[in-house]
Amino acid sequence: MLLVKSKELKSSDKNTSFKTWGYVAFVTPFLTSQTAFAETDSLSNPASVVSIFLSLLLVIGVVFMLAYLARRFNVTPGQGGQMKVVASMMAGTKERVMVLQVGDEQHLIGVTAHNINHLAKLETPLAAATPAASGAQFKDKLTQALASKMNPNLTNGKEKQ
Repeated sequence: MLLVKSKELKSSDKNTSFKTWGYVAFVTPFLTSQTAFAETDSLSNPASVVSIFLSLLLVIGVVFMLAYLARRFNVTPGQGGQMKVVASMMAGTKERVMVLQVGDEQHLIGVTAHNINHLAKLETPLAAATPAASGAQFKDKLTQALASKMNPNLTNGKEKQ
């Protein structure tokens, strides 16, 4: 039928060509759906089954990798409110000693994989490290490292004599 309509399209004038193209546009999705039924037989093909299985494994692998990275880098929302971590130090592979500031008081706590222990209340509070100050220190160290790479005679911003 499609062949007959295309011959009719060539021989007809401009007014009927729109009707014929409308017919072709209407019939084309049905023809492609029949080819889709033919493609479902390809699921019995071992190569396509292996391809689908490997694609599924890839997606599951990406999900687990993202979960690992989120856990490793502790992706949590920013700190807000009355409580914040002033200082933290690793005491072992899964143990940590932290100083928390709650309001005006600071507390020393020990954190392990299984529990959290209050160690002491600090009488003299530690100065809270500001992120800008630590960023500035990093910036200075990075600048010095890059300067020493570019000019090996430079040490601590001064040139050797």
